Amino acid sequence: MPDFSYEAEVTRVAKRDARAELLARRRALSAPARAAAAGRVQAELVALVRRLRPRRVTAYVPVGSEPGGPDLPAVLRAALPTDAELLLPVLLADLDLDWAAYTGPEGLIAAGRGMREPDGPRLGVGAVADADLVVVPALAVDRHGRRLGRGGGSYDRALARVPAATLTVVPLHDGELVEALPAEPHDRPVRAVLTPTDGMRTLDAGPGSARGVAPHTSAGRTRGE
Repeated sequence: MPDFSYEAEVTRVAKRDARAELLARRRALSAPARAAAAGRVQAELVALVRRLRPRRVTAYVPVGSEPGGPDLPAVLRAALPTDAELLLPVLLADLDLDWAAYTGPEGLIAAGRGMREPDGPRLGVGAVADADLVVVPALAVDRHGRRLGRGGGSYDRALARVPAATLTVVPLHDGELVEALPAEPHDRPVRAVLTPTDGMRTLDAGPGSARGVAPHTSAGRTRGE
């Protein structure tokens, strides 16, 4: 049942205002800055995939100013072991996410909200639960793993199906890892973020802890585990 309390409304307004500010900041990025950030994000994710050698990865096709660039699925697929699979989301009418295998750029079709989706067989909303690595979009993430999405709740539903031990990673632009974000009970935390300048950092997504961001080894840079 929706929460219509004063506190819940304050949180929703705070989220709305934060989204507007973050989207405006992303739109203000120049094309060269976006391209440079995409290259560094891709390099970090490729290094992570080659280190983990996952058998199933879920990701997405970045649109507009989202970090990673529109060719991110092709780059990730090329880095995976030959017997591994990359799944991309298919947005359902109720805004939940189904999943289908990425087979190449020619297998993507235009979908709602500017997204591109694979046109192959759908594997069901539960397919994300079997992923070894889940790459998640967001506008910002705070130091406890709380993410701010675009407001549809699609990835909160998907993340609710992901085991707690699975690595969930959000690519961000510099400055989008923040101290704190407004959160609601249905919001699902993520375990790591990846930014162009600082690479990958693991987060404390556990309730009530203040451990914050821990250093991590990433492409070309060593921070210690």
